[in-house]
Amino acid sequence: MKNNLYRLRKITMTAVMIAIICVLTIAVRIPSPTKGYMNLGDSAVLFGGWLLGPIYGTIAGGIGSALADLFAGYPVYIPGTLIIKAIMAFILSLGSYFFVGSKKKHPRIRFIVSAVIAEVFMVAGYYLYEAIAIGEGFVTAFSGVVGNTMQGIVGVAGSYFLIELLSRTDVFRLYGANGFTNKGKKNFPKI
Repeated sequence: MKNNLYRLRKITMTAVMIAIICVLTIAVRIPSPTKGYMNLGDSAVLFGGWLLGPIYGTIAGGIGSALADLFAGYPVYIPGTLIIKAIMAFILSLGSYFFVGSKKKHPRIRFIVSAVIAEVFMVAGYYLYEAIAIGEGFVTAFSGVVGNTMQGIVGVAGSYFLIELLSRTDVFRLYGANGFTNKGKKNFPKI
């Protein structure tokens, strides 16, 4: 019974994170002078990866971001966004587990390193997607690197702020720290 309640919470929170990621991606859109738009969705993708773990976080990050591209009128980006954002959340969730969820020192620095690695993957992923899959070529696709880098910086800062803010509440006690359960422990590690 307890496992079913935990699983129901994870599924429900995954659906909520899909909606939050989609809304944050669409609600605050700053059109890029080159192509696409910058948004706040990366903050929610990284936060979702940290909170929900590698399975549910990956699902929320990929689907929420892909739905945002669908609703915003960028259908050409849907396949790339689905894969890139899902892998971003996966990278962050594994980094959180190995760095933040362990007893190692300096969890804040390790979270930031994991988030930066995920964002570097995002910038490189969109560069390659635009150059190869969309067919813009490597020179033309390079024009999106600056906008994606700025979006990545905002994503790291925003997700770190959310985790710091929510670590002072009981939200992580409901879902487990970093998306993983710590059976037998009353206090989950906080970032």
